[in-house]
This record gives sequence, C-alpha cells and structure tokens, in this order.
Amino acid sequence: MKFSKQVLELDWETKAASLSAGLKEAVLKKLRKRGLVVAVSGGIDSACVAALAVRALGPDRVFGLLLPERDSSGLSSQLGRELCEKLGIQYTLHDIAPVLEAAGCYAQRDAAVRSVFPDFQPDMKWKIVMHGDRLNTDALNVFYVVVQVNGQEQRFRLTPQAYVQVVAATNFKQRVRKMMEYFHADRLNFAASGTPNRLEYDQGFFVKLGDGAADVKPIAGLYKTQTYKLARHLGVIDGILNREPTTDTFSLEQSQEDFYFSVHYSQLDLILWAKNHGISPEEVSGEMGLTPQQVQRVFDDIDQKRRTTAYLHAAPLLLEEVSELKPFKIS
Repeated sequence: MKFSKQVLELDWETKAASLSAGLKEAVLKKLRKRGLVVAVSGGIDSACVAALAVRALGPDRVFGLLLPERDSSGLSSQLGRELCEKLGIQYTLHDIAPVLEAAGCYAQRDAAVRSVFPDFQPDMKWKIVMHGDRLNTDALNVFYVVVQVNGQEQRFRLTPQAYVQVVAATNFKQRVRKMMEYFHADRLNFAASGTPNRLEYDQGFFVKLGDGAADVKPIAGLYKTQTYKLARHLGVIDGILNREPTTDTFSLEQSQEDFYFSVHYSQLDLILWAKNHGISPEEVSGEMGLTPQQVQRVFDDIDQKRRTTAYLHAAPLLLEEVSELKPFKIS
C-alpha cells in the first residue's frame, strides 16, 4: 500500500451515512435507549459527535451538556452554546467547580504545584508541559509546571510525586463531568456518548471512568484530521472548525502536544496510519519532510503509549471466572 498525504481522504457523505446508521442502531436497537447525551466541550470531537447524533437520531433525541469549571475558557462554553442552538438540540449548562472544590481537586492540585514553586497562588495562570522538541531527542519525558508571574512565564520541573498528584487531582474534572452525563442519561433513558477520536482512543489520551466511560463511542475509528472534515460536512460551526485542539484543563492555554502527543495531530495522524499499515520510516519520511530517525521516534512513542495505557481499555480483572456471564454481549 502506497503512502501519501491523501491516505486519510474519504467520501464524507458516505462516511456520514455509515456512521449515522451505525449510531442509530447502537442507541435505539442495541442499547435500547431513547436518545444520546453529549457533553459539548466547545472542541471538535464532541461537536462532531453531536452533529452526527442529530443526523442519526434527530434533534429531539440528543441532549447537550455544557460543563465548565474554574479553569475552563469562556470561549468553550460560548462555542458550545452556539453549536447546540444551530443543531436545534436541548442543552443545559452546569458549572462543576463547586463539586470539584468540595472533592479537593483544586486544593490537592495547588499543593502539588507549591511543592516545586512555593510562591504559587491559586489566581496565577498555569499549565503543565513536557520538555520541548521530542522529534530530535531520545531524552525521557520530563514534566514542568509553567506559571505566569507578573506577566512572565516561569518554568519549574515537577517531581514525579508532584506530577502524579496534579494529574490525579485534575482527573476529577473528567470524572465529575461523566457523572453529570450519566445523571441526565438515566433521567432521560438516553445513552451516554464518548467522544474520543482515533488518536485519543489508540494512544490512551483519556481518563478511565471519566471521558473514557461511555455507552457508545461514535468516532473512535476516525483520525483527528478526518474528524475535522466530517464535522465540516455535518455543518459544525466555523468557530469550532477553526479552533486548534486544547485540553481546556489548565488556566493557561495548553495544546495537546504540550502535554501528551509527540507532534501536531496533522503529522501524527499520517504517521499513525503509516505505522498501522506497515509503512517503513524511510517511506514516511520522504512524504512528510522528516528524517527516518524522526519518524522512528514517533513510531516508538506510539508503541510506548500503547503499552503504558493498555489498562485504560481493560475491563475490571476478576480473580474467579463468573461463567454464567461470560457469553453476554449487547445484541
């Protein structure tokens, strides 16, 4: 199979028809639910899922949730509202900051940051990042906290203990959001949607029992580039189509490459496709304008993330088999 930058192109109407038919069958026939709840974040993935759900089920069977918190960008809620109104779906906004405050999310997170920067104050804007250029170095991933102090960004290396505490605390955000999704799903007898694209699903870029929990994940087979193109075909608003992916987790804007992925999704999509189809680093490098060594570093990073995040996909481990339930599957 020959590799080129066009390998991700599809007939978008055919793909939209196929996915919408599959989603309708999954929700109404397999799950036997009345509709679908979608947490609309203001980003491309949830927007694509919401638009696809409207095509599959109709606007009356789709319910949108806007779930901002203290560090969320105001633009996210604004774009979420605009999308829901364009799609004609019912929606509600629920600020989850009080729940996160009560659960200790902000206090535990701030304590971890102060362990490496004692002068940190909760009103300071900040984020966490990995070390810089991962295409040109084999160095181990090291995490830093970046804090805006008097208009200037300062960087402090996180200890392993501080890093895992920041992540553990901020994971509350995704888990509380999913709790709210399932409340409304139960209330309406709807299914709860998951919104990961293929990059996020394959590479473990989600929180177990948070945004990783769902009854159906409609776009888990689509690369990020494809998600943007399908969303455009489905009529998603320009404000979301023109927005770069962001985690929207910290008060300073954070790209997905800052924190997790080795390169921008426009490159990673193609390199992941190449790896999935057995294309050599040499062939990829010629098309991508990278060296074979740089492509191999991305291949290695893909493998490493698959190994370390495999547990996120796993069902709970049973110490003894419950044979009566083994054959059970949704049909």
